[in-house]
Amino acid sequence: MAEIGLDISAQFPKPLTAGKVQAADIVITMGCGDACPVFPGKRYLDWDLPDPAGLALEDIRPIRDDIRRRVLALLGELQM
Repeated sequence: MAEIGLDISAQFPKPLTAGKVQAADIVITMGCGDACPVFPGKRYLDWDLPDPAGLALEDIRPIRDDIRRRVLALLGELQM
């Protein structure tokens, strides 16, 4: 992420709690499965992406770029 100007060195994975889902309009999961809390009235998107853990940098870049494309597409959709 640093190579595209994002410093995530202080970040770490955080659990998707019921409170966070209740506060959201759209919930994006990446292979969460049955472990994610589900509430009526929320929009859920499950982005089927490979887990980058343990992958070489050249294998992580396409995943990162795919996430970027999906986020930009969602932002474009929400602005309409």
